[in-house]
Parts: sequence; structure tokens; C-alpha cells
Amino acid sequence: MANPLADCVSSLRSSNHLLSNSISILDSGVHDFPRLIKVLQTTKHFELLPSSDLTAAQSRLLSSLIPEFNNLLAQVETHLGRLERREQALIARCELLEGRLSMSGEESEAKRKSGGSGMGRKSLAVEGDGGREALRLKQMRAKKERLEYAVERLSLQAQQRERQLRKSVAAQ
Repeated sequence: MANPLADCVSSLRSSNHLLSNSISILDSGVHDFPRLIKVLQTTKHFELLPSSDLTAAQSRLLSSLIPEFNNLLAQVETHLGRLERREQALIARCELLEGRLSMSGEESEAKRKSGGSGMGRKSLAVEGDGGREALRLKQMRAKKERLEYAVERLSLQAQQRERQLRKSVAAQ
């Protein structure tokens, strides 16, 4: 009877040895699993969508962007119109000021040319007819110059308004 038990014990030992060899083989194969999990784990870099979804998304994006673009274009056009009007106003003002400068330059040249003879006439008038008439003459000349200046200014302003009116009519 001892013999059959010895065979059982030796069979159990060989099974135990076989199992420990299997465990060591499995352990050497499984110890790298955490790294293999990371390596084999799939990451989606690009997600594929059907073309119908893409066209629908594009149309939604386009329908939301078009009104914004139109609004921005309208704002730009409005601002450009303001800048054009401002530019025209500045050009007209420049022309007006140039006209004033040329008028004052012509007047100063005329005064220089007639300055010597005018002084002689004024002094004669003061001495001969009295101070009242000379003063009145001086006042009338000053008034005449002011009125000429006002007429010139108004004519330049009228020209400017005509240009603006023509441009506004042409723009419409």
C-alpha cells in the first residue's frame, strides 16, 4: 500500500513542479502587460464623419457667418463714407483757406503798391476837408473789404455744397 501512495505523492510533486514552471513562464510573459496596454491602446487622432454631416456643419457655419460679414461690410462702408465726406470737407476748407490767403496776398500787394500815394491822399484829405470825411472814407473801405471777403467766402461755400450735392446724387 505504500507504493500506490508514493506514486501519488510523486505525481503530485511533478504536477506541482509543472505548475510552478508554468507560472514562471506566464509571469515572464505577463510582466510586460502594463507597457503593452499603453502601446496597444488605440487613440483616435482623427474621427471620420460622413460627408452629409460635414456639409450640414458647413452650411450652418456659412449661414451664421454671412450675416456677420454683411454687417461688418456695412459698417466699413459707412465708415468709409464718413471718411470720404470728411476728406471732401477738409479739401473744401483747404481751398477756402487758400482763397483767403490769395485774397489777402493780393490785397497786401495792392496796399503796398498804392501805399505811398494813398498816404499822401489821406493826409491831404485830413488837412483839407477835415478828419470826419477821411474817417468815413476809411470806414467805407474797411466795410467794402469785409463785404468782399464775405462774398468770396460764401461763394466758396456754395461751390463746396454743390460738389457735395453732386457727389451724393451720383452715389445714389
